[in-house]
Amino acid sequence: MASPAASPDSSSHEALSSVNSAPACSPASDSENLSPDELELLAKLEEQNRLLEADSKSMRSMNGSRRNSGSSLVSSSSASSNLSHLEEDTWILWGRIVNEWDEWRKKKEKLLKELIRKGIPHHFRAIVWQLLCSATDMPVKNQYSELLKMSSPCEKLIRRDIARTYPEHEFFKGQDSLGQEVLFNVMKAYSLVDREVGYCQGSAFIVGLLLMQMPEEEAFCVFVRLMQEYRLRELFKPSMAELGLCIYQFEYMLQEQLPELNIHFRSQSFLTSMYASSWFLTLFLTTFPLPVATRVFDIFMYEGLEIIFRVGMALLQFNQAELIQLDMEGMSQYFQKVIPHQFDSCPDKLILKAYQVKYNPKKMKRLEKEYAAIKNKEMEEQIEIKRLRTENRLLKQRIETLEKESAALADRLIQGQVTRAQEAEENYIIKRELAVVKQQCSSATENLQRAQSTIRELQDQQGNPRFTEEFVTHLETELEQSRLRETETLGALKEMQDKVLDMEKRNSLLPDENNVARLQEELKALKVREAEAVKSLKELQQQVKDLNDTWQAQLARASGRWKDSPRKNNINELQDELMTARLRETQAQAELRELRQRVVELETQDQIHSNLLNRTEQECAGLQEKLQYVTAQNKGLQTQLSETKRKHAESECKREEGMIQGQLNNSDASQYIRELKDHIDELKAEIRLLKGPKAFGEALGFDSIHIVRHLADEDSLASSDEELAPAPFALPPRGFLRPAAHAKESSGSTDSEAEEPQAPAGPRAGPLAR
Repeated sequence: MASPAASPDSSSHEALSSVNSAPACSPASDSENLSPDELELLAKLEEQNRLLEADSKSMRSMNGSRRNSGSSLVSSSSASSNLSHLEEDTWILWGRIVNEWDEWRKKKEKLLKELIRKGIPHHFRAIVWQLLCSATDMPVKNQYSELLKMSSPCEKLIRRDIARTYPEHEFFKGQDSLGQEVLFNVMKAYSLVDREVGYCQGSAFIVGLLLMQMPEEEAFCVFVRLMQEYRLRELFKPSMAELGLCIYQFEYMLQEQLPELNIHFRSQSFLTSMYASSWFLTLFLTTFPLPVATRVFDIFMYEGLEIIFRVGMALLQFNQAELIQLDMEGMSQYFQKVIPHQFDSCPDKLILKAYQVKYNPKKMKRLEKEYAAIKNKEMEEQIEIKRLRTENRLLKQRIETLEKESAALADRLIQGQVTRAQEAEENYIIKRELAVVKQQCSSATENLQRAQSTIRELQDQQGNPRFTEEFVTHLETELEQSRLRETETLGALKEMQDKVLDMEKRNSLLPDENNVARLQEELKALKVREAEAVKSLKELQQQVKDLNDTWQAQLARASGRWKDSPRKNNINELQDELMTARLRETQAQAELRELRQRVVELETQDQIHSNLLNRTEQECAGLQEKLQYVTAQNKGLQTQLSETKRKHAESECKREEGMIQGQLNNSDASQYIRELKDHIDELKAEIRLLKGPKAFGEALGFDSIHIVRHLADEDSLASSDEELAPAPFALPPRGFLRPAAHAKESSGSTDSEAEEPQAPAGPRAGPLAR
């Protein structure tokens, strides 16, 4: 960046406004740290401020009409000269501050704060803002060019909102202008650096203000620092939790310092978020014109969000009287059209009022803790509500299931009652049949006894010559027939007994004695009511009969009316009409009693149905208890089943491990056998070489015989294994080096030693065989 002293002066009016009419607050505590030249410069600045305030009318007349007198022109020229001297002194002071920044930040902090509150000169804002937020040497600046080559998921949103950012400013006016392009680059780069925040609409105004003062790389670094260190990142998160905290703190300040206005806002349902959200999200950049907004932003860069609270409260205090007289729509219009332009000509007045507002950082910290506690409680309540809704849904499903089960049980109950009625009827029929069968059985038993007594008498009378053989044969035939009938009777009796047992079992399933007693009481009450109804019906029939007799007698008397006088005829007609009326009355009473009898019958049926419903409910409750018991048993069985499955799975795993271990042992044994065979072959070759050509045939026969014997002998295998264990691949013994004459004598021992390496195949294969 070029040196601030070498920058061209684009606007002398902005340089003047940066130090004009600020609240004179002499930093007495820092006067000891200032050099004499600096003290002299500050005194000149304050003197020039007083002159400019006294001669502000002359400055306005210089830009107005030319009707001013010569004295006013002289004062205007003197003001212009004072302005140039003041601007030069301001440049010198801020140039010294920038060059000696660390010293001013540490030793002259209060004086620096006062100068920033009076306004940073336009040409120094870029470097001072970077110094205030420590954004001069940031590692992210080197990544900026690489970030522009990447693609961001927020590009469409950024493109859509760029045209709405400072649409009247020359730098951003027009589609695809330089301002819109660099604004897009900075917003895209930040959305890639901080993917959690991405892009938020209000942040474009802050970046736009930075781009008006500095290049895009430096603006990107400053914006990253603002988001990280100035609580802006929490404001622009998707949840906007920090914005809710700021609104909560601002409402507390409003309630404490402006209670009347707060009551008016609440009465009109005018929420704080309706007018203050844009203040915190855009730092008044969308509320005030740029000259006033940059003054607020200067202080924000040094003091943070405190200035936003102060300026917001100052605006409400300044406009309290007007706002109290307006309704909700009027207040909205007032905030949009009147308040933004109240301090265009005197931003220092706004800053002065802002620092007259009471602001307690400790209370703000306490409010922050209260807000966090409230939010945590709301979150817990939301979680509890969600849990209760889930339980409610599950309970509704359970209720529907139980209703369906209850309907099914009611159907089964009704069907059971119908079945019981049918079984009771069958039981009655079977009892009657059983009584008949018992009677038949008793008669058959009596006949059998008589037959047996007859047979005994006949046997006693065998010696009597009167009884012939034919008579005896006839008696035997009758006896056989009698026994057949007895057998049939006993079979029928057994069948009847089986039916009785079956009916007794069915009878046990019928309603118990209490229900039967209740039904008998209901039947008795019904019979009593029926007797009363029959009695009343007989009385009515008797009355109707009497009336009919009277009517017939009246008709008989009426046959001789033509002989009577007219007066007597009239009396007779009236009597006829009276009898007709009485007859109708009697008929009406009869119909009324019939209706009452019908009502009694309906009440009786209603009571029966009520009793039936009560019994049904009791049985339903019993079935539900049984269902719960069965469900508990089912759960226990499922637990046992899962335990059995687990044990089965463990046993399967152990079995598979055993199989794998056996396969490994088998493979080891096979490998060892192959190694032994190879060693045997080597030993055979050495034996052949040592014995020579004459012993070749004998060695061959020895191998073909004795190798098989050694393999078949388990004892020799065990001993060979023990001998070969220390050195399975040892060289042949010295006996092989003796002359050929002794070859035959040592052939047995030599071959046995040569075959010893094959012996361990037996023990190695042993675990596999098991």
